[in-house]
Amino acid sequence: MIARTSAKIILPFLVLLIAGVLYFSLVSSRTERERPALTEKVWQIDIIEARQQTLSPSVTLYGRIESPEQLKAAAPGGGIVEKVFVRNGARVDQGQPLVTMDRRDFAASLLQAEADLRDIDNQIAELKIRYQSNQVSLETERDLLALANDEVQRLVELKKQNLSADTALNSARSELGRRKLQVTARELEVESYPAKLQILAARHDRGKAALDQAKLAMDRSAIKAPFDAIISEVGVAAGDRVSLGQILISLFPVSNLEIRAHLPINYVKSVQLALAEGQQLDASVPNRRYLGRFPLIRLAGEAEATGIDAYFAIDAIAEQLRPGELLPLSLMLPAESGVFAVPYQAVYGNSRVYRVVESRLQALDVVSIGQSSAEGGRALVLIRSSDIEPGDQIAITHLPNAVTGLKVQINVE
Repeated sequence: MIARTSAKIILPFLVLLIAGVLYFSLVSSRTERERPALTEKVWQIDIIEARQQTLSPSVTLYGRIESPEQLKAAAPGGGIVEKVFVRNGARVDQGQPLVTMDRRDFAASLLQAEADLRDIDNQIAELKIRYQSNQVSLETERDLLALANDEVQRLVELKKQNLSADTALNSARSELGRRKLQVTARELEVESYPAKLQILAARHDRGKAALDQAKLAMDRSAIKAPFDAIISEVGVAAGDRVSLGQILISLFPVSNLEIRAHLPINYVKSVQLALAEGQQLDASVPNRRYLGRFPLIRLAGEAEATGIDAYFAIDAIAEQLRPGELLPLSLMLPAESGVFAVPYQAVYGNSRVYRVVESRLQALDVVSIGQSSAEGGRALVLIRSSDIEPGDQIAITHLPNAVTGLKVQINVE
């Protein structure tokens, strides 16, 4: 009994002991593996050798064609449109009829203005005749005044001698007063003649202006092209009733178009200096070389925080372009010395490139001054930096994880 009890107690410990011996035996007999060594990744890149040059950079602008002399012909008065001779987009020659209005709408105003002017001319003629008559009448009335005055004096002397009645003297004095009033009124008529003549002359000028305006409206009822032009918009049709000042037709001169483009602030100073020195800066349209070159003619009077508007002339090919059309322009800037030409993929954030030093990248700050092109048409960006030395190896493979210290290996051609 005691032996059975002891066996039950010892057996579990014995199983555990055998298991432990087997575990340690297996662990001690396993094959040891070597841990892999950690190695730094090396990135394969291409490079170019930095070479300092003097190059003319170019900058891409986006311009809009405008016409500084676009004409909008308006109705000279209210009336009916009689005929429309052209359509939108048509090319017209100087003097060619465009739109005519019914002349009868302007005939009444012209007739009224002519009648008013004739009336004023008649009033002036009548005033001059009356003035001459007043001058003659004034002399006569002064003579009569003198006679009336003599009559009063004579009756006064007779009265002193009791040879005249009071009634006769009073009657003579009354007549003298009337003569004085008549002379005063006639003198006022004569003296007021220059003022009245000036008033009528002013009315005559106003009437003449009204007549000229009516004639001008009559003439302008037939709208003709003032220069060789292209019709940009026709706003009316035959039979339409229009009011004074309503736009009938718009046109722009064939030979006076220009392109307005916004010049970034980075390039304003060099462009202003070039213009001040009399240099000609030209722009062209990529892939449309047949359009020729567009010379820069001026900069806008006011600048903005982002730059300034530049204006380019359009010459021989104006008929191929229209106001409102958008064009990409490549503007050639003045030559810059001490610049480096690198592919676009070498520049990070438009302000940084990487130099290879002892198989590791080193970041360098740069300033982008424009673009250029290599043989074969490959686009290059021109940069300037005091940190780049001629002969430096500039990485041209764009790495998304590029940082200073990144290990690289240069591809060997």
